[in-house]
This record gives sequence, C-alpha cells and structure tokens, in this order.
Amino acid sequence: MKISTKRLFALAFCISFLLMHAVPAPAQENQEDPSLLSIDRIFNSPDFMMDRVMPIRWIEEGNAYTTFERSETVKSGRNIVRYESATGDKSILVDAEKFIPEGKENPLSFDDLAWSEDRTKLLLFTNTRRVWRSNSRGDYWLLDVGSGNLIQLGKGLPESSLMFAKFSPDGTKVAYVSKNNIYTEDLATHRITQLTFDGTETLINGTFDWVYEEEFHCRDGFSWSPDGMRIAFWQLDASGIKTFYMINNTDSLYPFTIPVQYPKVGEPPSTCRLGVIPSAGGVTTWLDIPGDPQQHYLPRMMWAKNSGQILVQQLNRRQNTNKIWLCNSTGGNAENIFTDQDAAWLDVVDDWRWLSDGKEFLWISESDGWRHAYRIETKNGRKSLITSGDFDVISIKGIDPEEEYLYFIASPANATQRYLFRAPLDGKRKPEQLTSESLAGTNNYNISPNIRFAYHTFSNTNTPPVTNMISLPDHKVLRVIADNQRYKEKIAGLNHQPIEFFKVKTSEGIEMDGYMMKPPGFNPKYKYPVLFNVYGEPWGQTATDSWDYDILWNMLLTQKGYIVMTMDNRGTPCPKGREWRKSIYQKIGVINARDQALATQEIAKWKFVDPKRIAVWGWSGGGSMTLNLMFRYPETYQTGMAVAPVANQLLYDNIYQERYMGLIPEDLDGFVEGSLLTYAKNLEGNLLIVHGTGDDNVHYQNTEQLINELVKNNKQFQVMPYPNRTHGIYEGENTSRHLYTLLLDYLLEHTEPGGKK
Repeated sequence: MKISTKRLFALAFCISFLLMHAVPAPAQENQEDPSLLSIDRIFNSPDFMMDRVMPIRWIEEGNAYTTFERSETVKSGRNIVRYESATGDKSILVDAEKFIPEGKENPLSFDDLAWSEDRTKLLLFTNTRRVWRSNSRGDYWLLDVGSGNLIQLGKGLPESSLMFAKFSPDGTKVAYVSKNNIYTEDLATHRITQLTFDGTETLINGTFDWVYEEEFHCRDGFSWSPDGMRIAFWQLDASGIKTFYMINNTDSLYPFTIPVQYPKVGEPPSTCRLGVIPSAGGVTTWLDIPGDPQQHYLPRMMWAKNSGQILVQQLNRRQNTNKIWLCNSTGGNAENIFTDQDAAWLDVVDDWRWLSDGKEFLWISESDGWRHAYRIETKNGRKSLITSGDFDVISIKGIDPEEEYLYFIASPANATQRYLFRAPLDGKRKPEQLTSESLAGTNNYNISPNIRFAYHTFSNTNTPPVTNMISLPDHKVLRVIADNQRYKEKIAGLNHQPIEFFKVKTSEGIEMDGYMMKPPGFNPKYKYPVLFNVYGEPWGQTATDSWDYDILWNMLLTQKGYIVMTMDNRGTPCPKGREWRKSIYQKIGVINARDQALATQEIAKWKFVDPKRIAVWGWSGGGSMTLNLMFRYPETYQTGMAVAPVANQLLYDNIYQERYMGLIPEDLDGFVEGSLLTYAKNLEGNLLIVHGTGDDNVHYQNTEQLINELVKNNKQFQVMPYPNRTHGIYEGENTSRHLYTLLLDYLLEHTEPGGKK
C-alpha cells in the first residue's frame, strides 16, 4: 500500500527492459516518427535508457572510492576499480579474473560486495533469491585480495540460504544468518560456529517477519559489537501470527497455496526481543526492556563504541510513544533515558547517531511542530536543538566532527524541491544552504565519511539526472560522472511541453502543490481532458521537482491528447510541517480524498479544462485514492483506473494501518469510514480495477470484496486480475507492456482525448 506510482513505474520499466533481452521485442509503433512515444518504445526498446551510474563504496575515509567496471579481458566480468576522489585517478584494485572459482570458466555474478576494514578481503553476494521485496538471501564468497584465494562460505548450509554476511571488526570472522539461525565462520580455518539453535519458520533469529520488513524496513537483524566479542540480534516469535494463503492456479495441474505470516489490523504482532551472544558461542543475554512484547515494537538498536551498551528504540502499539532505552550488553538491564511522544504517530528514527564520543546522540523530532535535529544527552536525556526555524529537516546526510557541522536535506521555500544545508552542532547559528539556487529541483548526495566529497545527482522535472563528484563545503564540481547526454537528446527530440508547477487552493482554504503536463500544440482556447495521477497517503509525495521514469508514460498520455496532473494533499510527507502531515490521523480515505476532490473541482473551473472529462488513476494507496474519489465524488470524476487498491482498511497489515488509524476495537468506526467499500454503492463513472492475485502486500482479497460490493449494488465495472503477480505486477513475460497498454486503451475508450472548442 506504500509504493508510489513513480517507484512502481520505474521498477516495472527497468525489469521490462531486462526481460526484453531474453524475449524478442514486438514490432514498435511509430518507428517512422522519433518525436512520438508508444508503449513498445517505452518498455521494449533501448531508446530511453539512462547512463548507468554504478554504486560506489567510500574507502580511506572518503579520499577514494571503489566501483564496478566492465572487464575488457574477461567475458561477462567486472573489475573493482579505485578512484581518487579529488583527482579521479583510476586504478584496478581487483581484476575480474580473480572472481572465477576454481574449475569454472566464468566469473561470479555478484549483486553486492563488502570490504574488510583493512581492504585485504572481499565478501561477494551471489546466487541471490527474493525474500518478499528484495533479494536478501543467497550465497557468499570470500576473496583474499592478496593471494587471490576464492572460497565459498557456509559450506554444508542450504544453497542460497545465507543472509546479511558481514565481517567482524578485526576482519578475522564473518557472521551470517541461515534458516533463521546465526552463525560465525573463522576465515583462517573456515570453522563454522552455530550461535543460535532454536530458529524455525516461526522463531526468527537475526532477521525479521513479513510485517517488520515491510513497515519498519527491518531486514538485517544482527550487529557485531565494536570490539567483535559479541553479536546483538533480534528474535521474533511469529508463532501467534495467522497465515494468509494465496493460491496459485497456473503453475501446476492442481492449485497450491502460498502461506504468508501476515498480521492484519487488530491482530497481535510477533513478539520481539533483543539478545546479545558471545561471537565464539555461548549463552544469550536478553535485554530486559519493560513492556508487553505484543504491545510494543523494537524497530532499531545501535551499539555504543564501548561495546558495553546498546541504544534501543521501543514503540508502543499505537506508535505514538518512542522510548529510548540504554541497555547493558552483559547484564541486560535497561534504563529509559529519553521519550518522544506525539498525539498522532511517530516515525521510526533512522537518522540517529552517536555524538561527543557517546555522551550524546542525534535525534529527529517534530515536538515543536517541525521536523528538526536535536542532541540528546545520554546521561539525563536533556534535549538541545541543532536546527531551528519554520522548516523540516528531510534527511541527515553526514556529520563533520572536526568542524562540528550537521549536513542535511531541506527545502524551506519550496516543498517540491530538495537542497543540501549544514548547521553547526551547537545550534547557535542558522543553517546555511550549500546547494546553489541555480540547481533548482531535487539534489541527492552520497557524502564521504570525512565530509570532503560527495556524489551529487541533480534533476528536475524538465532536466534528466546529472551526476557529479563535488567537493564540500564549497560544492565545487570536480568532474562529471554521468551527464545522460544521449538520453537528453532523445527526450529533446520528443514532441512535448515542459512540465509546469502550480498551486491550487480548495474551497476550504487548503493550498496544494501540483504539476501538469500539457499536450503538444496545446491551445488555451480549447478544453482538454485531465488525467490525475494520485497517491495521497503518508508514504509518498508525487508532486516533486525531479526526473522520474513515469515522465515518459505521462508524455505518451499528453501526446494522445490528455493533460496529466498530480497533486499532494494533506497527510502526504511534504516538508510543510507536522500539522500538514499529521492532520490525516484517523482520517485516511476521508481528508485526503476530500482535499483531492475539492482541488479538482477548482481546477475544473480553469478555462482550458473540460470538467466533463476528468479521469483519475493510481497504484496501491493511489488505487485506494482513485476508488475513494470515484465513490465519494462521482459527480467530479468520469473515469477511474485503480491498481492494487486496499478496499477495506481492516484487511491491511497492523503496523501500517494502526499507525495512522488507531486500534481495534476502540477506533473501529474510523477504519470503516475510511474504507472505500463503504461508498462503493455510489459509483457512477467508468471503472477499471487491476490486481495481482499473488500480491502478498495488498491481498487480492481486497478486490474480491470490492467486486462483491459493486455486484450487490448492480454497479458495472471492469476488472483485470494478473495471475500470481505481486504488488508491482511486473513478473512474467510481457506483463508491464500488457498492463500499460490496458490502462491506455481503457482511458482512450472511456475519456475522449484531445482539445475541444
């Protein structure tokens, strides 16, 4: 329910491009006119592939970095290359031939790598398998860079079962998870030591269940102590979680079920606790954190540098109180040193780090109405403001301990954009903006540990991404990494109008940001149909001044004769202050749909908009929004296309839905009022519903309940199930191309394109 349409489209586009190399591409439409787009051209041609920017690993505190580059001598091989950050001087650190296992002809194909602290050893993550959203299990190989010795770790354990392998601080061991148990392996002898023995399908050590992964982004569930003597880990008991069964009707003669441990709204979550075990094996010390484990979550922990203490975040079931516990790693006793609270909900704090050699830690809070950075004293929990003013800190990018500056992303003047700022850690001076005003749009940074360099990517809605290596704090460009020149030339050759941002104020005085894409040859004297792309929940912002793959899809729609718009209502994570974001509390489906509808009604008054040809579409939370708009405001919207919607909020998972809507049974009325099932009887327009039957996130059950409700009320509609596809609906040959063809054809059939006098 939380993936925005932008991200889903980008994912589908990338996967479709990869698939096209294995499957002959259909004949392209509009081959004779390079200024026009088509579904085939977007999904099944290399025309619009951007320059590939390989991931980097900072080394030597950031004075250098490593990345992958294709080998010129080893077929399908990649070298690991070292670059000087300041000069760009290049050298090959590891030649691709070293990745060829003994007795094999081809090098390993690896998804990720990790260096030991002294850079004498490499961990390679290969043969990966998907665990829900990401490929987080596979095989690990160890390369001794000096000797060239390449050996697979975890011998004797099942294939592709190892997870989150990481070096000990001294580089002599590697720890990993297999089948929900934790192991260490000595790199000199390759002796494997099993640390936990009770892991099962429901008792989970060192990783997480479905809902912790989905809602708290928890995957890697263990951490070495700084001295390497102990390992702290999560243990979840999911034995009380009920199983949701998906059914596969297509891959065998008889159907079979796919079980998912999935706690729905009102159902208890897995119990969770944190343990510390000697890395050589032994007895686990469990951290003695008070509170009913079925009424609390433990989403984050962080070792202190002294290896004797661990900082833990504990959220209550309502997720409006976050207690910080300082725990003794040997005795297990815990002290509550700080508590953050909110009348609505609190987000887990990822941007927390130690300051002042452990005497303080960095914290993010909205306690003054804005999202700001604070220093919290470990001894007494005293809070000191670092950033101040009527703006939100969007994310933390780095801390310069020598100069005592905090580097962060913010955009005080324009909620659609992103810039780099820095503020002194003592909070005594106002933050300064480091990104030039000439780079108006979205600026992303990967800053080196020594805060001297950064991988900087700039884009806006009319400028594809450019990636540079820059110096800090002067923000000087040292060299261009990727300018996407060929891609820009392809975009420039398309028949399209520049994207325009706008603000619209509803009849209730709510001002919303949005942008629009107009058809080529737009005539302001004509009236055009409008397609709104919506999301509208706390997980995503759509009207951002950044380049995204969905711009191509939107360009195609404009070439067919539609104006495409998107807007962000209250409740979306725009940097507009706490009140904007949290006014949606216990009103999902109500306040967000009302903001969108009232803004649409104002836009319908614009002279070039045809109020009789208003369409809307969205995915996931945007699918729910689409249906809410069609059902609650049938007089405003003519056509709707809803992909993977939540029809009944009681069917979604407990962590997400309870965070924003409250608990059952006391808050049940809000769940019912916010669910689109309640208003399905009001449908008047054209409706297409699309859903993957293998969606483990938003279950197909939602669409089946909606179908029943629409049938009961004699409402006509169309539905397209995609067998065994998950929430992204991209698996299987030709799926993405088929889906977007379906959406385009439905729109063309039910909302007439083109301007009219």
